[in-house]
Amino acid sequence: MGGLILAIDQSTQGTKALLFEEDGSLLTKTSHPHTQYVDERGWVEHDAEEVLRNVCSCVAAVMADAGATAEDIAAFGISNQRETCLAWDRTTGRPLAHAIVWQYGRAAALCDELEEAHPGAVEFVQGRSGLALSPYFSAAKMSWMLKNVPAVAEAAKAGTLCFGTIDSWLAYSLCEGHPFVTEPSNATRTQLLNLETAQWDEGLLDLFGIPRAALPKVLPSDALFGVSDFNGTLSNPIPLHAMLGDSQAALAAQDCLKPGQVKATYGTGSSVMLMAGDAPIRNTHGLVSSIAWSLEGKLSYVLEGNLNYTGAVVTWLKDRVHMIQSPDELEGLIREANPNDRSYFVPAFTGLGAPWWDSAATGMLTGVTTLTGRAEIAKACTECIPYQIADVLDALRADTGLALEALRADGGVTKNACLMQFQADMAKASVEVSKLAELSAAGAAFVAGRAADLWTTNAIHERYGHETYMPQMADAMRKSKRAGWQAALRQACCHS
Repeated sequence: MGGLILAIDQSTQGTKALLFEEDGSLLTKTSHPHTQYVDERGWVEHDAEEVLRNVCSCVAAVMADAGATAEDIAAFGISNQRETCLAWDRTTGRPLAHAIVWQYGRAAALCDELEEAHPGAVEFVQGRSGLALSPYFSAAKMSWMLKNVPAVAEAAKAGTLCFGTIDSWLAYSLCEGHPFVTEPSNATRTQLLNLETAQWDEGLLDLFGIPRAALPKVLPSDALFGVSDFNGTLSNPIPLHAMLGDSQAALAAQDCLKPGQVKATYGTGSSVMLMAGDAPIRNTHGLVSSIAWSLEGKLSYVLEGNLNYTGAVVTWLKDRVHMIQSPDELEGLIREANPNDRSYFVPAFTGLGAPWWDSAATGMLTGVTTLTGRAEIAKACTECIPYQIADVLDALRADTGLALEALRADGGVTKNACLMQFQADMAKASVEVSKLAELSAAGAAFVAGRAADLWTTNAIHERYGHETYMPQMADAMRKSKRAGWQAALRQACCHS
């Protein structure tokens, strides 16, 4: 057996394939974007078959670049965008519709109807799943498909329906024998898994109207899920020995394995996640309790705040507003902007996530004066990211009573030094930015490598260090800026 680990990171914007060496170093990587299908209502979907093709082409590219063969690979792991879900037919193996992307709340009305028709539904869902009743999670999306996509309803009636998150789709489509499987870090985010037992919950299935037979088997996160040659890409099949939701994968890669350690992943949206340990922490400040993973036969839990739009704000500035041509321009614009400008931007494009949970809120640029220009607007749009993260950290502090003086950070926008310094100032915590950008993939590789007996420690984390930003802003200034942000939030949430 070889000494390389292959990691697949299937994210909201695209797919990456990476090869890690036995000493934990990154050998090579490649990526392919996939199409974002956006209709006139702002609903976003992905073509699951395009995603599958991209996975295989990425694997072919990294193997060719490294001059590696299947015999060189000890195992592979998958990290994936969470909550995005799709339906496919067990007989044909073909999707019945495009996958519904995690951010988009087309099932908001369905959640409202459930709440009205079933008094106590909010408390019931929270108690069983650890999650707020919200269209953000997969259960409402699946229920919406059953009611609105005829092919899905027909497959359910025929007993051939498969509902799954992206991990289940890839395992089913890539592995020999088409295993229909998932694992706790993804299954918990469907809102159909019992937080305590890590099994599908009959009460939640009944509430959302999801047939048990349409859901995959829940295995440990480091199980041997199957073997794959990536649909003929490799000469021989290799074992799939890890699947993790991308945020939990980043938590593992950051080596946040002890209770009280916190990381923030800055992707399209953001996950601020605290390792809770071997028992869930029930939240009271707008966060959610989830399962981190099941590794070596042991369940671990997290307390988490999810933000819909962080890195996506940068994409919006570039692709929709055409204010910048590249994210690299933002650091210069922040330095150029008038430091006394009072503009704030609230990125509630499809409502607000944690800790506010206001699906009716809309985006808002406020505090604009005649002196506000391009640089100031870009700065306001960028600074909304650290403001949101700081709000979630405050909620974590309130739920746990912990000081939380350090935040481990990863993701694309962490390359922006101005933004990370502002994050340290607003969070009143040190921010430790990983020197390896691909943390979700690294987490999947770490778990796969350990399951394949290649590593006993977190070799990738040990190989790459952090750059640390310490709080520098005066307390009075920090409080003033946070108060201005809170005022902007109240305006965005005023939609009567």
